[in-house]
Amino acid sequence: MAARTGEQYLAGLKDDREVWLGSERVDITTHPAFAGSLAGMAGYFDYQHKYADDCLMVDPETGQEHNVSLLRPRNEADLQRRHRAFDRLARYSNGMLGRTPDYVNVVLAGHASRTDIYDRSGDPIYAQRLVNYWREVQEKDLALTHTITHAAIDKSVGELQGMNEDLTLRVVERREDGLVVRGAKMIATLGPIADELYVYPATPIQQGFEHYALSFAIPVASPGVVQVCRDHYGVDQSPEDRPFSSRFDEQDAVVIFDDVFVPWERVFIDGDLGVYNAVNAATATGSTQQQTAIRASVKLEFAYDVCVQMAKVTGTEAKPETAALLGEIYSYLRIARSVVRDSEARGSDWGNGAFFCHDDISALRTMMPVWMIRVNEIIKTMGSHNLLATPTAAAFEDPRLGPLLRTYLPGAGGISAEERARIFRTAWDFAGSALGGRIELYERFYLGSIARARGLDHKKAQAKGETGAYAAMFQEIADTRAAQSALAGA
Repeated sequence: MAARTGEQYLAGLKDDREVWLGSERVDITTHPAFAGSLAGMAGYFDYQHKYADDCLMVDPETGQEHNVSLLRPRNEADLQRRHRAFDRLARYSNGMLGRTPDYVNVVLAGHASRTDIYDRSGDPIYAQRLVNYWREVQEKDLALTHTITHAAIDKSVGELQGMNEDLTLRVVERREDGLVVRGAKMIATLGPIADELYVYPATPIQQGFEHYALSFAIPVASPGVVQVCRDHYGVDQSPEDRPFSSRFDEQDAVVIFDDVFVPWERVFIDGDLGVYNAVNAATATGSTQQQTAIRASVKLEFAYDVCVQMAKVTGTEAKPETAALLGEIYSYLRIARSVVRDSEARGSDWGNGAFFCHDDISALRTMMPVWMIRVNEIIKTMGSHNLLATPTAAAFEDPRLGPLLRTYLPGAGGISAEERARIFRTAWDFAGSALGGRIELYERFYLGSIARARGLDHKKAQAKGETGAYAAMFQEIADTRAAQSALAGA
């Protein structure tokens, strides 16, 4: 098949997946709450064909077109090819969709590029299964999501200790034809409307907890897979009134594996801590974060432009305090772009021929959450009460109300009342609506804890020997004094 259309994506969702919304088990293909989300994701699949030159490439073995996000990069040209695709795909939602299929595609492509890590198990079957799965996802253009966070409910103990031992996904039975797993994972963004779940390593696991060290992939509709959705934030309104909430609620669900069977051919790690604990460090930064950083850059670009439009429609663009806020967002955008470009230019072979970005791209992992929260704050500060004085597009069509709105709610500088309302409604949907609030929370944590990421960056710096400046300064002082003393003695 390869490179599906939106219609083909929707057809693939007609199965017996178990999805719960509130207290009701729902059929996502017919439930009205999911209509906008499904249309939005179907639009993503059509978008890859609309911009095929950027998003698609021909596989040399099959001759079929597939998404560039599944490319296993081998040189700088491949990184640039991926950059173009990631940038284009992010523009479909202006960065507001965080878990588009290209996200997990690039994770899988990164893993498949480092088969040498999986070979450390001593059995080549695991690496072969992974490559086979990568090929299957490529040929079927599957919409993947991941679910990787342990169900660590009790934070007073370790992630896999105390009550958490019985909550987190683990192996409970090994059969001749595969594994049986039980437990929960938190949380699967896009899970209810994806094709498959990819479970893979995140944070390291300690010795003694090998039965939690798992990586596998299964269809969302596998018997025993239960998805419990949060409240749905999609709305049944036009894109003119709610450009994001009407199309881009990708849903988040807790995934409960109620004794789920996983066939051996879909098992990639089975209790090998050496492999499990090595995969993430060997791929995530250089490979995955190219996609995440480009998506975030596109989102910053959109946020900057929306704020410029707000300034124009209120006539405040020339005010110093407004210019300072706009410049702040633009500085974030420039830094993000620079880090991405520099990391791509300094890409290298990370092992096994996998050519990934320089690890310095991880700096954006620690800064983007802070910047995104600040951007929302700036939008609310600039928008003020105007964010709430926003008639719908339909209101302007009413013969009684329309003329009043055009008279009393126009924009500055000749901007129409309709355009003024659309600008502020867009800004509110971005930063203040129910979906906007959910996305802000997502930005805070979707690449893990900021504190943990910063701590990891510190450890990396120490491991690379990026220290000694303090001692060097005083050594220079001592050397200078010694030289001066020698000259005085002479």
